[in-house]
Amino acid sequence: METFGKRYHPPGTPPGTLSRHGAETANATRISLLEYSDSQFSETLSPTPEQCRIAQQNAYVDWLDVTGVNDPTVIRQLGETFGLHPLALEDVLNSGQRPKIDFTEHHAFLVLNLPHLVGDEILLEQVSLFVGKGHLLSFCSGDGKAFEPVRERLRQGFGRIRSRGVEYLLYTLVDVVIDSGFPLLEDLGEQIEDLEERVLENPHKRILNTLHQLKRDLLLLRRALWPQREVISRLIQHDGELVDETLRPYFSDCYDHAVQIIDLIETYREMLSGMLDIYLSSLSNRMNDIMRVLTVVGTIFIPLTFIVGVYGMNFTHMPELHWQYGYFGVWGIMIALAIGMLIAFKRRKWL
Repeated sequence: METFGKRYHPPGTPPGTLSRHGAETANATRISLLEYSDSQFSETLSPTPEQCRIAQQNAYVDWLDVTGVNDPTVIRQLGETFGLHPLALEDVLNSGQRPKIDFTEHHAFLVLNLPHLVGDEILLEQVSLFVGKGHLLSFCSGDGKAFEPVRERLRQGFGRIRSRGVEYLLYTLVDVVIDSGFPLLEDLGEQIEDLEERVLENPHKRILNTLHQLKRDLLLLRRALWPQREVISRLIQHDGELVDETLRPYFSDCYDHAVQIIDLIETYREMLSGMLDIYLSSLSNRMNDIMRVLTVVGTIFIPLTFIVGVYGMNFTHMPELHWQYGYFGVWGIMIALAIGMLIAFKRRKWL
């Protein structure tokens, strides 16, 4: 996961400046306009500004879905069409914002982070939502595939989504963003369980690298997902018409899911911290075992080296040097001494 994904303007840039960030090969900006009611549904790809203005005035619920947010010209045109504040548009284009919610006269503006796993890498997509009377604009910095089930529900008329207003659509999108953390954390949980077994069986330096990478990912996930609980709480407590009594239980369920995700992140962080202690303890115990064996070997050879050193002196009058079985006798004494010391160490449980 990228440590610092926020894209900044140079210091001194006028507020509300919209400029392109990142590589030209980023996801192309795609726009679709979905209009629906209880019995009607239409989807327009790449709608014109005039079509967007007409959509604001009809009686349908309008969802303008924008993916691949990297074209300042398109974002500026949409902002002028729907009357969006330039500072909010700047936050849309400069991804990596902290999750937040702002209320203006005509819109509620939400910024959320949608996590997903690509291979072994965790990616965060910024999702920006503008909710007004009868219309909702969503800006996703990625490809927006996470919202495809919602689009399909609208196309097929599944569930109650067509019979409810734009506030229920807001709940549906927020629910998708929040719940996207569960599959990711489930995968991380499996990695942590596997890592725990490896730490206990055979602590290796590669395990330490993996452990630090997982701790780093969880830290960045915590930084990106923790504020979303506050966003949903403010949305529920806001004294407006955005969340009425019928929708309050749904958003409360989102809040509960956000809390569960935070609890999982904290639990996994504590598990990794405990595994780091286990890893260091295992290395210390392993080193102690090695040092104990080396100490025992060295202790056994100290008296043997002394005996060999004594009989290695070149004095003329050393009676043992002229004994017929002196060589074998010294070997016998040395072997018996070594065996005796091994038995003594074994009884003391030093081996």
